[in-house]
Amino acid sequence: MKQDRNYSWQLPDGIDELLPSQAAHVEDLRRRLLDQASRWGYEFVMPPLAEFTESLLVGAGEDLDLLTFKVPDQLSGRTLGIRADITPQVARIDAHSLGDRQVNRLCYAGSTLHTRARSLLASRSPLQLGAELYGEPGLAGDLEVIELMLSLLGEAGVSVDSSLSLDLGHSSVFTHVLAACQTDDADMDRAIFDALQRKSRPDLERLLEALPAPGPDLLGALLELHGDLSVIDVASERLADLVPAIEGPLRELRRLADAIGARYPALDMYIDLGELRGYRYHTGVVFAAYRRGVGEALARGGRYDNVGAVYGRARPATGFAMDLRLLAAQLKADDSPASAIAAPATEDEALQQEIARLRASGETVIVALGDCIDERCSRELVLENGQWTLRDLDRKAQNGLKS
Repeated sequence: MKQDRNYSWQLPDGIDELLPSQAAHVEDLRRRLLDQASRWGYEFVMPPLAEFTESLLVGAGEDLDLLTFKVPDQLSGRTLGIRADITPQVARIDAHSLGDRQVNRLCYAGSTLHTRARSLLASRSPLQLGAELYGEPGLAGDLEVIELMLSLLGEAGVSVDSSLSLDLGHSSVFTHVLAACQTDDADMDRAIFDALQRKSRPDLERLLEALPAPGPDLLGALLELHGDLSVIDVASERLADLVPAIEGPLRELRRLADAIGARYPALDMYIDLGELRGYRYHTGVVFAAYRRGVGEALARGGRYDNVGAVYGRARPATGFAMDLRLLAAQLKADDSPASAIAAPATEDEALQQEIARLRASGETVIVALGDCIDERCSRELVLENGQWTLRDLDRKAQNGLKS
């Protein structure tokens, strides 16, 4: 069947491109945020776009496996995966390539690709930027990465005040509650996880009908345990007698919330003990930052201890990631007036030296080809008394450049 040329330019659903002004905004964000992470001691790494699935997906969980594009490697015949998440790759780097260090602070930025969007508003080609901390098992590690996340959002122009909500949860609460239900059915466990992840009360209630008491009450409570910090105390009262193991995670959550509240008193904090969005490799505190009026999280992360075990080094680990495309779309781009310099297209040696000098000093110089002055120019180089000098560009009075 002959392809309709009218559709040959269309991109796949959920995959987009960035035009010059958008790309400049995203690239400016990328540079500033990575520089900020560097000032916190986080070293930049660049994992490959594709790896063999044996290393890319080992221990990552079914949800990440389903999001990953897989293609045959023409050289080896093995299966390559195009990364859907950079975090497992950085965990491999920590375990396999930087194993001589006690604590590693690593940051990254790069393209990812998803077989399907993770939500209605999400892209299938997120530009993921994140930071990971390895080797610190305690509250100090969780607090540092959350503070770094808030610092990066602040650097991007997001106000860290009541307009920003920090959602906190703990994946171990669900793990311990599910264990207390004694389902002994892996398929049932996955279905319950998916229903809670989607916050689907009808699906969860249908699944819980098959469970003996107190399973329905315990798991059903997770959909209701969300709100301000008092939720932690309510959870302890409702669940601790039947699930004593959740007392530890609840204490961790309380200590972390108190520490964050002391440092960011204007920040809105929200506790959600049924928060399971994200990948299934999380093992402890999970968190996400939401801006008022924006349906998607600006950044999210959590603890994922021992993921590196599959690479030969079990380690405490915590970190976060954000989609730079999504973040840039929520922020106002730099609308400062044009400041580039227009130069005539001539081989005059003195002019070429002046252009080189200006560019070396950080100025943008655009040569006018065909007497067409770029709209980004507000100044021009003109020859006056044998010297190339700068002057303001008068577009109304000038259609081309004088040499």
